[in-house]
Amino acid sequence: MKTIYVDNNATTRVAPEVVEEMSPYFSELYGNPSSMHFFGGQVHTKVEEARERVASLIGARPQEIIFTSCGTESDNTAIMSALESNPEKRHVVTTRVEHPAVKNLVAPLKREGYRVTELPVDRDGLLSMDEVSRVITEDTAIVSVMWANNETGILFPVEEIANVAKGRGAIFHTDAVQAVGKIPINLAESQIDMLSLSGHKLHAPKGIGVIYVRRGTRFSPYIVGGHQEEGRRGGTENVPYIIGLGKACELAANHLEDMNVRVKGLRDKLENGLLEKIPNSIVNGDRDQRLPSTSSISFEYVEGESILLKLSDKGICASSGSACTSGSLEPSHVLRAMGVPFTAAHGSIRFSLSSYNTEEEVDFILKVMPPIIEELRAISPFWDGSVARSCTAS
Repeated sequence: MKTIYVDNNATTRVAPEVVEEMSPYFSELYGNPSSMHFFGGQVHTKVEEARERVASLIGARPQEIIFTSCGTESDNTAIMSALESNPEKRHVVTTRVEHPAVKNLVAPLKREGYRVTELPVDRDGLLSMDEVSRVITEDTAIVSVMWANNETGILFPVEEIANVAKGRGAIFHTDAVQAVGKIPINLAESQIDMLSLSGHKLHAPKGIGVIYVRRGTRFSPYIVGGHQEEGRRGGTENVPYIIGLGKACELAANHLEDMNVRVKGLRDKLENGLLEKIPNSIVNGDRDQRLPSTSSISFEYVEGESILLKLSDKGICASSGSACTSGSLEPSHVLRAMGVPFTAAHGSIRFSLSSYNTEEEVDFILKVMPPIIEELRAISPFWDGSVARSCTAS
């Protein structure tokens, strides 16, 4: 059975070119880049080349790139650094739809005396700039707003929000884990102070990430150790993975047009086909201001987990926008924040494509999805075969 992988917002295949470039640094070129001898020096040179490749993809300076272990570490580092660097400020601004790496970090800050404002989104998953401007004050230490939502792909106007934050003296951070490599980014032309990215979202390995820190931004290290990363992140560098990330960023830059033309076309074909073939199906979020690769669709009156299991039987790997496992009946916090009806939120499926996906794969999904939904609705207590009955949460 062929595997059709449309869960790229969860993780991506490591590109063969990345594997090839990483390989020598596991065995042949194993020197420590901090060593003074030539054997470590040649590794150091390759690490700095990777730093330049990352910087080039996002329009930054190489010295503004700090390697970390993942996007979560980068998010945590950005927020905690802003708070430690501005101890007199006791206000944090974020959104209700952030990744848990941000959401679960800022929640406990309330117990430490911080004011935490979580900006709401509308039914399309969009923020109100009027509300953004209203809540950011002179007491705001950091504003942390994701660039692209991991569930819906909705894009936030982070550059515009950064301008507001800058005007109030606040540090602005964006979790750009889902955005980097999918849309053009030029940090040299923005007021963004800090940005997080993760290698395994753009065809590098799991276990490598980056925090971008704009030159001149006050910064306090989160992991303290030796002099690595100019004293900004302790721990011996993960050389093979850093090199792999550098290569992945180079590939991503070359594939941006393919992502925003061909892959976007595949996404639209899949989405429009499902909406046409399956009644009571709804796209979650604005259909314009989003990533070119992501579609979140709710199929009313069925459970997302049941859909995923049926798809998996056909070799199709996707994700659910619902957290109905382990006995929980709560939909995702993103869909709840958007006000997606209960009957739809539980049947939400996220399809996230990459440059490796093909039109033939999309055609196969369009072939198998309608009978799957029809079969599941036939056993649903809230579907009578033609007209859906309303359902409310208990």
